Amino acid sequence: MSFSRKRIPLEEGDYYTTPEGYRCFTEQYHLKRGYCCESGCRHCPYGFDKKTGKQL
Repeated sequence: MSFSRKRIPLEEGDYYTTPEGYRCFTEQYHLKRGYCCESGCRHCPYGFDKKTGKQL
């Protein structure tokens, strides 16, 4: 599946920094982006399961 990648300006609540120092995007950001990237994101609102490779 091919996606056109557009830059989405980050706003407060779009992500948080994990204790390891990584940026973790929130459900708010994913919904604003508008599609599932199928990477198994921690806060995926689209129901993608990385283990099965399918959306629920």
